[in-house]
Amino acid sequence: MSELPGRVRRALRDHDAFADDAGDGPAGGDGYPVTSTPFDAAVSAAERDGGRISFDVTVRAPTIDGVADDHVADVVVDGWYGTFERRIAAIGDVTAAGHDLDPTVARADGEVVVEASFADLDERRGVNDAAAVVDFVEGTYVQGVIPGYDYGEPVTGLIDRARAAGGSEGA
Repeated sequence: MSELPGRVRRALRDHDAFADDAGDGPAGGDGYPVTSTPFDAAVSAAERDGGRISFDVTVRAPTIDGVADDHVADVVVDGWYGTFERRIAAIGDVTAAGHDLDPTVARADGEVVVEASFADLDERRGVNDAAAVVDFVEGTYVQGVIPGYDYGEPVTGLIDRARAAGGSEGA
């Protein structure tokens, strides 16, 4: 990863969703690991012309059959993936700057991989927007959890966290 301006490194370090230093991101790539999600997520940043900073967000999450304790039929797995892909494509106005996001979603080795990129002149807003993209992916994933299956981590932890936040523990 190329040397980032100090203002960008500080913005990433100061945000509570990111690890303090760049390191191994998803699939061994460079980036700032996202610590606010149980998924393998990272944000890479690079300076562009005119002082703009490009942000590349990558989130890797297990497929539904990868976290279900029971067998999940292929048709259910394909339907889950198609729905997840459509929901991610409809990311809408999740960023404060209203970036026109065109995320990609791919399936590989029992994972779904979501990638989105944008650029911003304001490094702190860009860092906040990168965290918002990760949060959107996580929330979309939780929305897609299919009732009736028993799940392992990270699904059980995500559901427990959502219940606690919603004040419905044990429901």
